[in-house]
Amino acid sequence: MLVVILMICQSCLASAFAQSGRNQEKKPTPSQGASGKPGTRPGPIAVPVPSPPSPSSDAQSPSKDVPAKVSSDEVDETDTVRVSSNLVPIPASVVDARGIAITGLRLEDFELRIDGQLKAISELTRTETSVRLVMLFDNSGSLHHAREFEKRAAMQFFRTVMRPTDEAAIYSVETESYLAQPLTRNVGLLQATIAGFGNPEGATSLFDAIIDASKYLRPYSGRRVLVIVSDGIETMREGDFELTLKEAVANDCQIFVVQTGLHDSANLHALAAERRMEEFASQTGGAVYIPKTYYDVDKAFEQIAADLAQQYVLSYYPAEERRDGRFHLIDLRVRARKDVRVRARKGYYSPKAASVAVSSR
Repeated sequence: MLVVILMICQSCLASAFAQSGRNQEKKPTPSQGASGKPGTRPGPIAVPVPSPPSPSSDAQSPSKDVPAKVSSDEVDETDTVRVSSNLVPIPASVVDARGIAITGLRLEDFELRIDGQLKAISELTRTETSVRLVMLFDNSGSLHHAREFEKRAAMQFFRTVMRPTDEAAIYSVETESYLAQPLTRNVGLLQATIAGFGNPEGATSLFDAIIDASKYLRPYSGRRVLVIVSDGIETMREGDFELTLKEAVANDCQIFVVQTGLHDSANLHALAAERRMEEFASQTGGAVYIPKTYYDVDKAFEQIAADLAQQYVLSYYPAEERRDGRFHLIDLRVRARKDVRVRARKGYYSPKAASVAVSSR
């Protein structure tokens, strides 16, 4: 009997010891992982959100295969002018009677009239405004004279005019004009493109090149400049001068012309081309240079580079009632100075108010 009692007591002690051992097993605490090791507090699993792409130097340089992205505050492509906060930029060159640039002018020194009415100028900047430049280099059969000198002068021009903030491109003007070098800051690429042009041949599709180049510059901020190196004689779209001029003005492009080859010919075709180039430059605030000798070509490029370096850029913001899609006259003058000449665009095409998209941002 005593043996039975001892066996029952031993069994109870073993059961109690086993339960005590299970109760001493550790459970993960909020500061531990499932394994009992130190870890983070468990919580809901976060869904990854893609981050916006980081800006790069190529963000403003769309290639010919990828169309530029148009911001929400721009008008539709079918309208005549791009709008960024309704801004009308007015690059202006101011020179005295001898043609020497006037520097040191301030915002209050200028007077702006739109359609004859005095308007406020919002801002004035100088050479810090970046330049987006397209050179239209004539490779058609109408140009043979001083060909290699023109190429060397154009290559030197890029070395002179380009700053770290500027970009330039090159269009080849021929029967089917095309973008030979997209916008780049690499002067070596621009020079190599000019050097690589072969003997000129074929017809001259200059108007197409002007229209395409002005549209190509349309998405870019800063000053938009076309530099035409050609005799200016159009052989493909003779009757499209007005349309071409309208496109250049609507896309806020200044046109500078180095009109070569005219000193050898005074025929009516050449005289008509000269008048057209003068009109392109006059309406857009540019200038025409007609070199008489080989070395005048180099001087013409130097003058364009100096002009761009000395420009004033004024900003005008039209009121909402002027968003009518029409052409408006610009008259820019320097107050109290009768001895200076101001060269600036003669007008602008306003956007249509109904066509301007409203940003959701």
